[in-house]
Amino acid sequence: MQIRDARVGKGAPLLLISGLNVLESLDGALACAEGVAAIADRHGVPAVFKASFDKANRSSRHSFRGVGLDEGLRILEQVKQASGLPVTTDVHEPGQAKLVAEVAELLQIPAFLSRQTDLVKACAETGLPVNIKKGQFMAPDDVAHAVDKANSFGAGGVMITERGTSFGYHDLIVDMRGLVVMRQTAPVCLDATHAVQHPGAGTTASSGDRTYVAPLARAATALGIDALFVETHPDPENAPCDGACQIRLPELDALMAEVVAIRQVADRLGA
Repeated sequence: MQIRDARVGKGAPLLLISGLNVLESLDGALACAEGVAAIADRHGVPAVFKASFDKANRSSRHSFRGVGLDEGLRILEQVKQASGLPVTTDVHEPGQAKLVAEVAELLQIPAFLSRQTDLVKACAETGLPVNIKKGQFMAPDDVAHAVDKANSFGAGGVMITERGTSFGYHDLIVDMRGLVVMRQTAPVCLDATHAVQHPGAGTTASSGDRTYVAPLARAATALGIDALFVETHPDPENAPCDGACQIRLPELDALMAEVVAIRQVADRLGA
C-alpha cells in the first residue's frame, strides 16, 4: 500500500499515524501537526496526520462531536499544506467519501462501521488507500472479508487497524496473536490509544488509561506491525473526546524513540 511517498507493508519503514482525536480549531490542528511532523522527522519515520471532523459515535448526545464536514475539510487542507504531511480522517457515510477524498490521502472507516458494505464500497471507489478499523466485535480472521470488499471495489490498498476487542463490560483487550493473523491478509496498524479505552465507562463518555499506550505500542512493534496509530493532545485532561487515552507530544516523542529501536531489532529477526 502506498500513501503519497510512503510505502506501507512488509519491508517498509514503520508508519506513524498521529494527531488529534477530533478537530477543535485551526490553530490547535496546525500546532499538533507541526509537532507530529517534527517527531517523525527526528526519528526518521513517515507520518500521516489524523484528526476527525466528526465523532458520530458518542456515548451521550451532549458529547462534543467536532467542527463538522465543511469546516473540518477546510482545516485539514490547511494542515496538509502547512505541515507537508498527508492527512487522514474518518468517513461515516457513503456520501462523504468523494468529498473527503479531495483532501485526505488515506480514508479511515470507523470500527463500528467496518462491516458496512456501502461505506467500504464508497471509500474504495475513490481509488485511495483505505484504513479499516477492525470492529471491537470482530475476530482477527474476520477482517479478510472487509479487505476483500475494499479490494474488489478498487481501493488503492487496504490496511487494517487493531483497536482492541470487547472484553466483558467497559473494557477492551488486544490479542497480540491477532496482529500476526491479520498481517497475513493486509498491512496492520495498532491503534495504541483507542485500545486502552474503557468504552462507555465514564458518566457520559468513555474513559481509559493512557499508561498502557506505550507498553502496547512496544509489544506490537516487536511483533512487526506496519503502522502505529497514536492520538496526541496538548492537554489530555481537558480534551473534549477520549482525553484519558491520549498522550502529549513529548510522550509521543519518547515513545517513537523506543519503537524505532524495537523495530530495528524486529527487522533483523525477520518479524
